[in-house]
Amino acid sequence: MSWLANIATSCEKILQEIRNLQRSELAEAGEGFDVKKQVGSSTMAHKKNPIKSENASGLARIVRSFIIPTYENALLWHERDLANSSSERFTLSHAPTLAEDVMAKTADVLTNMWVDKDRCLANIHSQKGLVMAEKVMIELVDHGVPRDEAHEVLREASFTALANDEELIDVCSRTPAISAAFPPRNSKRCLTR
Repeated sequence: MSWLANIATSCEKILQEIRNLQRSELAEAGEGFDVKKQVGSSTMAHKKNPIKSENASGLARIVRSFIIPTYENALLWHERDLANSSSERFTLSHAPTLAEDVMAKTADVLTNMWVDKDRCLANIHSQKGLVMAEKVMIELVDHGVPRDEAHEVLREASFTALANDEELIDVCSRTPAISAAFPPRNSKRCLTR
């Protein structure tokens, strides 16, 4: 049962990410949508609900919930009574079927999903390089700066960029602790890859 629950949970993690990326404000990726056959949202005509992902996520939760009765069934009187029988008839017959359905829906979503590369880049650029702060921090550590110091330097640079609506690369280029570790050309490389 744990194995089936883990598979269903892994599928749900993938589908949850796709559902989040499909939200209107992100719109970076999502499950395929057949305009001729699907309606989408019943209240917002423009919205394309990730129905398969939502459905499979709900079923994965049911598979995961079968773990509790499975463990409860280990408690038998004098090593054998029939208290486990009624719940096992349900969990053992339903869990594999539901897990298979979750896997099939996940495969279908992954096969037919879309990715908007331009929107991904636009979202990255809207963050003004902040998504690359970790990479600069790691480069600083690789250049001999202690990790806690590198983290603090990037934290301050990130907050400065946010407060002043600046690109992180511009703040990094004038931050002595960063520019001393490597030339501006290298900091630009860190923030663009």
